[in-house]
Amino acid sequence: MSKLVLCVLLPLLPLCAATPCTTANPSCTEWVALGGSSRSLIYRTYPLDTRNEQITRALVMIHGSGRDADHYFSTALAAAFLGNALEDTVVIAPRIASAARGCGDTLTAGEVSYSCSGDSWRSGGTALNDSKLTSFDFIDHLLRKLARKDIFPNLRNVVVAGHSAGGQFVNRYEMANQVNDTLGVTVTYVVANPSSYAYLDETRPDARDWPVSAGAPGYVPAAQGQEDGGGSGDGFGAFRDARDCTTYNLWPYGLQRRSGYTARLTDEQLKKQLAARPVTYMLGELDVLPLGGFDSSCPAMAQGPTRLARGLAFSKRVNQAFGAHHRAIVIPLCGHNARCMFTADPALPVLFPK
Repeated sequence: MSKLVLCVLLPLLPLCAATPCTTANPSCTEWVALGGSSRSLIYRTYPLDTRNEQITRALVMIHGSGRDADHYFSTALAAAFLGNALEDTVVIAPRIASAARGCGDTLTAGEVSYSCSGDSWRSGGTALNDSKLTSFDFIDHLLRKLARKDIFPNLRNVVVAGHSAGGQFVNRYEMANQVNDTLGVTVTYVVANPSSYAYLDETRPDARDWPVSAGAPGYVPAAQGQEDGGGSGDGFGAFRDARDCTTYNLWPYGLQRRSGYTARLTDEQLKKQLAARPVTYMLGELDVLPLGGFDSSCPAMAQGPTRLARGLAFSKRVNQAFGAHHRAIVIPLCGHNARCMFTADPALPVLFPK
């Protein structure tokens, strides 16, 4: 009988002092102080300031555009249960709140608020009520807390994962953050079904960079060679519609005119960091419909017709052109659904590495 089962049946046993908190309500939350009076809320299975020697892993799950950290906490808990990881993994779902127009979250005293669009929380934007903070600083701070040896002396791995808008966040955070190499633990990143990526150069893909099944329903590809006037190999090249889609390479779709956290770094730093860090792109086999906040703007459409196509193309580009060794995993029978993606069998060893 596992320790977790024993503690459910006999909660007063001494070994139950560090059992996971597994309900998506205030009993499983705590505030993370970010300097001055600023703070942000997290859901977590174990307190972040209480020594815990049983923890060997951490999963930080970034929510989608609804900023529904409670729901993402539940999804991460389901994945941890299926992966037999509840006892040795601290599961965290931060709430990156926005009281701005278009989001309208209700904030408590001192809670940090980010922009809902433009210089957005999902791309490292600056807080609206604390100019010294960005959304990426929040996760930097969280990772530093996890890496404290006085609290989690046996922590070896941290996984930062996100779905949809959270996947956009993790794509940009992975390439930009300045704590990855200073923590003394291995950090890996899981980018699941985002609507867009931050391209490292001005090239964009064409239909040769994803299988026909990744195109929009009803799509019929051009005869071989017609889509680019002939030739073979990959289809990356200068974006043909750049004259009419002048924003295609502006941040957060490309590296031009960056703001917030990423403005502190050079293009070369971002390219080097993205290529060097371990990333898995987790893509739904059925995520080929314009649903769930699909970005149909011209800079997003320049990256491919569907989320599946965009993920396959981006992973191909960073590996071929920038020397990355990133993985792309297509999750069978999943569309744009975080629970389906993160609880699928192929996802579990990625989220909970040995």
